[in-house]
Amino acid sequence: HSDAIGLMVTGIQDGVLRLTSVGGVDARVLPGQMVTVHASGPGGGDLPAVVAPPGARLLPPELGDSPIPLEHLLVDTGLPPRKVAEVVRVGDLVSYGSEPVVHAGDYISGHTLDDRAAVAALTVCLEELQHRPHAWDVWAVATSQEEVGTKGAITSAYELQPTIALVSDVTFAKGPGASDWMTVPIGEGPTLTMGPNIHPALFKAFKDLAKELEIPHVLEYAPRHTGTDTYATQVAAAGIPSMLFGIPLRYMHTPVELVSIKDIQRLGRLMAEFIARLTPDFMEKITWED
Repeated sequence: HSDAIGLMVTGIQDGVLRLTSVGGVDARVLPGQMVTVHASGPGGGDLPAVVAPPGARLLPPELGDSPIPLEHLLVDTGLPPRKVAEVVRVGDLVSYGSEPVVHAGDYISGHTLDDRAAVAALTVCLEELQHRPHAWDVWAVATSQEEVGTKGAITSAYELQPTIALVSDVTFAKGPGASDWMTVPIGEGPTLTMGPNIHPALFKAFKDLAKELEIPHVLEYAPRHTGTDTYATQVAAAGIPSMLFGIPLRYMHTPVELVSIKDIQRLGRLMAEFIARLTPDFMEKITWED
């Protein structure tokens, strides 16, 4: 999906902005963050700003040392109150404004890697397919509004009604303090997900292919709704056989999400190889095996 979590202006008071969240924003990481206010009023445009907490004496005493809730945080553009009132409107969006960082060890961090990482993997796949013959037509879709209910995938899947849907998203990578059974390793390849939203034959096909090609990968299990676009593709129209891949990502829904570039490249190559090997009669071979 191409959308991201963010913020929305709910009020303007003495030149500073009050906010609500769009998607699953973690308010604990917001104080001190650089953001961009997408001002829609005359002469507006993208305004650099900072998220600022009020002074401790101005906060409700019952908060104590707890993280400051979003309702008490403010966004300051540095503009005079009169100018802010001219260019900013209630309902304007606010996005993270920090720049990405490339780290040693082939890692990258920044905001919106959920789900820019999967769009990058899709791009790798398409670049590979430019040089590979393939019998099947391919539609590449970067959906909207996944973070608020997979809405773009619902409409896209219904309009296209593809024969097979391959869905990429990020998944929770192991980091400091994270348990092994709730996370997956980072840098050891993409995840192949099995669960009620995924067709068993596609899962097996990709597992066998990754093993044959010696592409590092991790098996991941989702016993319920995956929380991704895979649910939307699975139930669109009469139902679409779907497969889900995860790119391990640390610090999800923060401005410093971190992924391995190699994991992105591995997923792109795996998808491209699968597509290049698809035969015209592939769907006749998809069967449910107990």
